[in-house]
Amino acid sequence: MASSFPLYQLTPCFFSKTQFQGLHHSYLWRPMFGSCAQNKLRPVKPSVHAAPFPLLQPLTAEDSSSELEPVDPDFYKIGFVRSMRAYGVDFKQGPNGFGVYASKDVEPLRRSRVIMEIPLELMLTISKKLPWMFFPDIIPLGHPIFDIINSTHPETDWDLRLACLLLFSFDCKDNFWQYYGDFLPSADESTSLLLATEEELLELQDPDLASTIRIEQQRVLNFWEKHWHIGAPLKVKRLARDPKRFIWAVGMAQSRCINMQMRMCALTQDANMLIPYADMLNHSFEPNCFFHWRFKDRMLEVLINAGQQIRKGDEMTVDYMSSQKNAMLMQRYGFSSPVNPWDVIKFSGNAQIHLDSFLSVFNISGLPEEYYRNEVLSNAGDTFVDGAVIAAARTLPTWSVGDVPPIPSEERKAAKAIQQECKRILAEFATTSKQDQKLLDASPEATRTLEAAIKYRLHRKLLLEKVMLALEIYHEQLLF
Repeated sequence: MASSFPLYQLTPCFFSKTQFQGLHHSYLWRPMFGSCAQNKLRPVKPSVHAAPFPLLQPLTAEDSSSELEPVDPDFYKIGFVRSMRAYGVDFKQGPNGFGVYASKDVEPLRRSRVIMEIPLELMLTISKKLPWMFFPDIIPLGHPIFDIINSTHPETDWDLRLACLLLFSFDCKDNFWQYYGDFLPSADESTSLLLATEEELLELQDPDLASTIRIEQQRVLNFWEKHWHIGAPLKVKRLARDPKRFIWAVGMAQSRCINMQMRMCALTQDANMLIPYADMLNHSFEPNCFFHWRFKDRMLEVLINAGQQIRKGDEMTVDYMSSQKNAMLMQRYGFSSPVNPWDVIKFSGNAQIHLDSFLSVFNISGLPEEYYRNEVLSNAGDTFVDGAVIAAARTLPTWSVGDVPPIPSEERKAAKAIQQECKRILAEFATTSKQDQKLLDASPEATRTLEAAIKYRLHRKLLLEKVMLALEIYHEQLLF
């Protein structure tokens, strides 16, 4: 996750609904999931009988869409026999990976509704601060993996500690994660840039992000070389015999970690947690679910937001990192979005447009940190205003002096000047958005990291193009 400097992590509290409304097409997918021989220490099949829960019954053909398939029933079984519960949701797999979908309609309620319960015994957790505390405590006294964990930097190496714990759980006899690991993405299926080659990093067309990833890759590799040397004990060496496996584990830790405050009896601590099943929820800038720690029985709950209307087939989502740019999402999770309302464009010119006038043209309301599309003032069916336009409202150079109206001729001149700067920024890229899209369409066999890199640069260009179009509409709708 981080190099020698700390990275942003998920807020150490409960997830909640984002502050803006009215955005569309904002769902993002995790990397693809599936079984892979190199992702398992040994083939393990749970010898359990099908539990008498309706959720465990295979979906019929009419229950699933053409692009989504029901997950392997073993995915449910290994959790249900260990007290994991899911209510009114199905896990499905599509072209872009796993997702969680509503299996029935849910009308808006005044109180949040639970859709998943995951007990502490299924999780892998480690405290954020010394002394290191594990729940459940699966590391035996005197095992060398604890010395490796203890050698990490308390502030920056949380992902290395969690990766060590994950690899150790794969080596524990009859541990739940031996089974659950079959459903994690392999190194070839992961979009973590830690696994990207130098050529793939260059495809980002972002020198700053590429440099950051190189530093992280070297940090992880140095850690592996330090502790997985030729003289390392066999019980440690077999956890990650080659650096790629350890780098994969760090990528899993970064992209699947949930940071929360756990309370157990009189003990309260902040912890980095790998939580099965909950980690299959994909990201959205308009999430309909959030996490809650139920301390009385040490259970993590996934709940639907109060007042949220859910239709059968809707995807259940959470917000991974609130108020973060695409570069941070790419660095941590390996994905980006062209409609990220928090992304920014660095303008260097002196032109400025009138903030209040721009907001009124697109019916955007709220304060800068709480912008949303005002549905009451907008025309029905108008979908132009999305996360990219919200980002434009935050990132465009603007001026505002109370209710002083702008001079239309000056506003038009400023809008044109900013458009020209957007064109200049686009011209600095080695490729155009159309070329990027054509490359993605023509390379279905590209590696997942290469595909993510090309999408990242494409999304940056799509944001600039959307801002230019918004400025054109603003230019046309000035009164005179």
